Amino acid sequence: MAKVEVDGRVLELDDSKSLLEALLDEGVDVPHFCFHEALGKDGNCRMCMVEIEGKKRPQIACDTPIKEGMVVRTKGENIEKVRRSILELELINHPVDCPICDQAGECKLQDYYMEAGLYHSRLDIPKLKFNKKVDLGANVLHDEERCVLCLRCVRFCRDITKTRELGVKDRGDKSVVTTFEGQKLHNNYAMNIVDLCPVGAMTSKDFRFKKRSWFLQSFESICDGCARGCNIYIDHSKDKWTKDTIYRYRPRKNSDINGHFICDYGRLSYKKEQNSRVFDFLIKGKKSQKADVLEEFYAFLNKAKGSLLFILGANLSNEDIEATLSLADDFNALVSGYSDTVDSEFGDDFLRVSDKSSNKRALIEYGVDISYDYLKESLAISESVVIVENREFDENPKLVTGKRLAYLTPFKSPLNAIADIVLPTASFSEKIGTYINIDGIKQTTKGVVDKEEGIMEIGEIVNSIQNYRRQ
Repeated sequence: MAKVEVDGRVLELDDSKSLLEALLDEGVDVPHFCFHEALGKDGNCRMCMVEIEGKKRPQIACDTPIKEGMVVRTKGENIEKVRRSILELELINHPVDCPICDQAGECKLQDYYMEAGLYHSRLDIPKLKFNKKVDLGANVLHDEERCVLCLRCVRFCRDITKTRELGVKDRGDKSVVTTFEGQKLHNNYAMNIVDLCPVGAMTSKDFRFKKRSWFLQSFESICDGCARGCNIYIDHSKDKWTKDTIYRYRPRKNSDINGHFICDYGRLSYKKEQNSRVFDFLIKGKKSQKADVLEEFYAFLNKAKGSLLFILGANLSNEDIEATLSLADDFNALVSGYSDTVDSEFGDDFLRVSDKSSNKRALIEYGVDISYDYLKESLAISESVVIVENREFDENPKLVTGKRLAYLTPFKSPLNAIADIVLPTASFSEKIGTYINIDGIKQTTKGVVDKEEGIMEIGEIVNSIQNYRRQ
């Protein structure tokens, strides 16, 4: 650690880091484009200029080592004039089209532009024109006019994914970021460059023009696309006369699990939270009142006592598992946790793992048998089956054909048509739950997306059934 005077106050900074990184850690706001914690310094944007006593000219903080006794100024007339000049260069050919830009409200260039008050261009010749909608591939569109050439996207593909699809074409004021000839973005993490882009140059095909950022509400969650359990923000919005809708997942930094990034599969998995949902309470395929279905479910369990099997899904939370095991114990039922969630082609050497479940490890820790042999043995001696959010039988319903069947699920399924009882349940983003990832790390997500009226969590269904037993 080194004692450094910054804008008149003394701070203890980690001298193993660059000056910019240490100042940002301390909450000192230093404008920057090209620096990113996961990518390091590049020194090309020059926006992070600071004054250092004893130096003849301003220095870029991203490439300045920390020394004991330094006196640094990040504010003041001189350094702010330098930054304004650099910012003016960035804006020479920028369209300044904030009202129609998808990045508005989340753009650092917009923030710096508004702070600097550069509302009128001094340029007396037409701005250069570039392509506005370049399809780079992998759900990414590039607006070349807005690019500030920070090269975060290029460095991400070079240093993180090591796929090297992106580079800079031409020189001077004609320079643009593009893919190499004959290539497209094709890596499994390409959409991270949308998050990395500090301006509105890289945009997501999926989110583009769907919703303004200031209308979105965010909450911290985890991705349930695989057993890694990457940390994310879920951005959602409930407009008047419409239901609460998820618009995107964004990566949330967690150095122990996913760093700064998530894969594209996980990022787009939000769609399953809204597509193919089931909201109807069914008895033998017919819509019924929730109270009637709960009573029917209680009668179903009572009649099945002694030949009953619960089959648990590998995406249930710890709380769901505990509640279901309690109910199975009340009715002396067998419990299986089998589902084939392993996809050997899905995993890689970065974040994705082959197990595409979010909580199979918890089933094992709770002592639930997840083997196929146990499932077959249990099915052979069980006349009645309760499937709890397990989608293994969607493609192979024959395994439970001929059984009395109750299905607890958030999603539509071929089983809904043949089940004696269907109880719709809350989805992952609508409930609070604890999950254990592949490395044994427990994480809790607080799903706050509004549930459809009447939809219950697993624990609420179990409580209702146990209340019937006590009456």
